[in-house]
Amino acid sequence: MDSPQSEVTGAAIRAEGFGLKGPRGWVFRGVSVDAAPGSLVAVTGPSGSGRTCLLLALTGRMKPAEGWARVDEHQLPRAMAAVRRISALAQVPGVSELDPALTVAEHLRERVMLKRRYDGSVRALLRSPARRRAEAKALIDQALAGAGLDLAALPKRERTAVRDLERLEALRLTVALALIQRPRLLAVDDTDMKLAAGERTAAWALLRSLADAGTTVLAVCAEAPAGADTTVTTTEAGAEDGATSEKGAADACATTGSA
Repeated sequence: MDSPQSEVTGAAIRAEGFGLKGPRGWVFRGVSVDAAPGSLVAVTGPSGSGRTCLLLALTGRMKPAEGWARVDEHQLPRAMAAVRRISALAQVPGVSELDPALTVAEHLRERVMLKRRYDGSVRALLRSPARRRAEAKALIDQALAGAGLDLAALPKRERTAVRDLERLEALRLTVALALIQRPRLLAVDDTDMKLAAGERTAAWALLRSLADAGTTVLAVCAEAPAGADTTVTTTEAGAEDGATSEKGAADACATTGSA
């Protein structure tokens, strides 16, 4: 079965002098990006240099303060809503976190329901319950295949609680949930955090496969993989005027729109 991203054309990303400022100073500034559709873009930089906020700004969820960026044909910040519609967040702590008390199946069903509520046409709502269930199952199966998450390998299959997942399994689940939205741009934070060497290799292989299938992938990491098409490095912006870090993202800029 084809993965959900196989029919997707990724969004190109370009930015020059891109910066975001909050009440306590610059979060990041002077960022340039030039990524073709279907690129794997590694976002690196020291902790506190605004990597997460850059990821959120480029997906239309935080409003930049200077410079410009274009995602596909959508200019930021003017077309933030349009960028949100073509992008999805996988693992982003504090924004799109998994609920440890819910099962894998509950997370998947909830995401399909949200997609149907916000993206479904009137015609789709008139389909029979049996057809809607079949379409939901197909969408979930495709997302799981794209994320490489094998439910049969989990301790309680789809009834496994998130708290019982290994970190790489949890990463795959967040990617599957994002793929249900069929995004042209996928953003992942803390890609390699707390992963063993073999798990890091598997995580990057997953993101590489998504990019190769057409989806543009933005991935925050401690160290860029050799297979990245583009690397963007943030620096601690404006230390002289009291810059804040990702830790202060909620204060620096309000998140707009859904994850």
